[in-house]
Amino acid sequence: MGFADFKVRMLSGERLLGTFVKTPSVEMVELLALAGLDFICLDAEHAPFDRMRLDACLAVARALDLPTLVRVPSGNPDDILKVMDAGAVGIVVPHVDTAEKARAVAKAARFGHGGRGFAGSTRWAGYATRSMAEVLAQSKSETVVIVQIEEPEAVEAIDDIAGAAGVDGVFIGPADLSVSYGETSTDNDHLRQAMTRVGDAACGAGVAYCTWVPDAQTAKAVESYGFTLFVIGSEHAWLLAGARAAVASMNSE
Repeated sequence: MGFADFKVRMLSGERLLGTFVKTPSVEMVELLALAGLDFICLDAEHAPFDRMRLDACLAVARALDLPTLVRVPSGNPDDILKVMDAGAVGIVVPHVDTAEKARAVAKAARFGHGGRGFAGSTRWAGYATRSMAEVLAQSKSETVVIVQIEEPEAVEAIDDIAGAAGVDGVFIGPADLSVSYGETSTDNDHLRQAMTRVGDAACGAGVAYCTWVPDAQTAKAVESYGFTLFVIGSEHAWLLAGARAAVASMNSE
C-alpha cells in the first residue's frame, strides 16, 4: 500500500491515519515511515518548508512509498504546481469557502486546458522515463485534492464545495472554524453542527471526510460524524509528549 492506491483507499471510506509534519527534515520522514501511518502531510502553511526542503522530503517519501500530502500555503496555482511536480500524492488547501475556489484548486492540481502545466521531466512524472499518456493516466488515478472548511461561509456552501469537479475530500479545520464562529475552544455547538452538516455533504457527494484531531481518543470520539481520514496531531506534539513523559517518569522515582 502506497502512493498508487492511496486515492482508492481514501475514496473507498477506509479509515486512514496520518499526521502533520512540521519539521522540514528528511530524517523525520524516514522515522515516520516506520510508524505504521497510512500517510503524512507536510505542513507548508504553518511550518518553515522552503522549496528545497519540500523537494527533499518528498523525494524520500517517494523512495519509501509513504503517501504524502502537502498542505500548501494558499490555493495559488504556483504553490500547487511546485509540490505536485516534486512528488506529492495530493494537496490540502486552506480557506476554501466557495465552490469557485474549490474548482480552481482542483483544476490547478491536474493537467488540462488552464490547469497544471505539463512536464514529463519531474520526479512525479518519472524524470522523462514514461510516455505522456502514462503520466496523464497517473494524474487521474493518483492525484488527491482536499479542501479545508475553515469559515462559516464554507459550511453554508458545503454542498456545492463538496460536489465541485475535482474535489476528492473536505477537511474540517476544527480550530480555525471554531475561531471563525467566535468561539474560544473546539468544544462548542457551532463546530458540532458544522461537522454534521459537512459530513452529510461529503457523504452525498461521495468524497472523503477528513479532520485534524490532537490524539487517537479524540479521533474515536468524533468518528460518528463520518470522518474516515484523520490527521492526528503532529510530530512536534508527539516529540514533546514523549519527552515530557520521560522526564515525569524519572522525576517520579
